[in-house]
Amino acid sequence: MGEGYGHWRLGDIDDADLMKLISSANIATGFHAGDPNLMDATVRLAAQHGVGIGAHPGFRDLQGFGRRRINGTSEELVNDIVYQIGALREFARRYGATLQHVKPHGALYMEFAASEEMSRNFVRTMRTIAPNAFIYCMGISETYRAATEVGHPVIREFYADRDYDRSGSIVFTRRTGRLDPAAVAEKVVHACRTGKVRTVEGDEIDIAFESICFHSDTPGSLAIATAMRAALDTAGIKVRPVAELTNHLKPAARG
Repeated sequence: MGEGYGHWRLGDIDDADLMKLISSANIATGFHAGDPNLMDATVRLAAQHGVGIGAHPGFRDLQGFGRRRINGTSEELVNDIVYQIGALREFARRYGATLQHVKPHGALYMEFAASEEMSRNFVRTMRTIAPNAFIYCMGISETYRAATEVGHPVIREFYADRDYDRSGSIVFTRRTGRLDPAAVAEKVVHACRTGKVRTVEGDEIDIAFESICFHSDTPGSLAIATAMRAALDTAGIKVRPVAELTNHLKPAARG
């Protein structure tokens, strides 16, 4: 959320409409999108709606919306994340809120997911600067492995508006077409009830997660969010910020 810059906004909806439907928000922190005024407005909205505030740091790539890989050392990329976390955390403090989580954006998220070195450096840094903030990532990622090894709070994500392959990874795409909200909602409820998702190859694989992710720039995202929330409520599946579930999400190790 907060994915715009100046007068430009990405997507076809207002963030205020989505805030009524979600429990946690990944808020752009200025590198792939976002600016101080937009971060302030988005954090204020999240605080007003009781939505968990998350920093969404990305590559320094406004033109490519952070979905292009930028070469850099592990230290350089983690320093970029520290910079972005600090900016958003101060806006949260301004409204009496705290930083609930950190989730790298786009190509940076996928870079960390595949790199043991970068993930270990990222998690080690988080242990120092934000030891109580959850890290959001895929369950099959190096990021998840690095976090669980040292006992850092971590949340596994399920992608509602992305396809999976049989490895358990999401299928990368730069442009997502318009999806059927009812089909997305059915996919999400099925995953919550069974712990399984159908892949692009036609298999059903196991998928473990604690959070459902969808993108505000997916065409028709408000209709998707509305359908998902209604389906989850009907199924009796509670939606709430992960900060309220801390006692149920104890890490596997301590360090």
